[in-house]
Amino acid sequence: MIAETILEQLGGNKFRAMTGANRFIKDGKSLSFRLPKAKSGINVVHITLNGLDLYDIEFRRITMGKTLKNTIKATHNNIYFDQLQTLFTQETGLYTHL
Repeated sequence: MIAETILEQLGGNKFRAMTGANRFIKDGKSLSFRLPKAKSGINVVHITLNGLDLYDIEFRRITMGKTLKNTIKATHNNIYFDQLQTLFTQETGLYTHL
């Protein structure tokens, strides 16, 4: 239920269409998804509802080669729901709506 709420706060199906987000993983109080192309090489976003009823967000670059490389590009803590879309656009360069 929380993961669906996070997706709706990002923009729902409009968010999916505008960003190309895919491979959504819903896990209790969090939502993770992949991005096909974003600035700074960000290709994975992980959003978690924390104990303060605010969001913690990690923007990552994950690459597969001989070894898995997982680089955190940016982390933001205690983000209000109405800041999600703006922060996402700021970090990825992708718009969430028209």
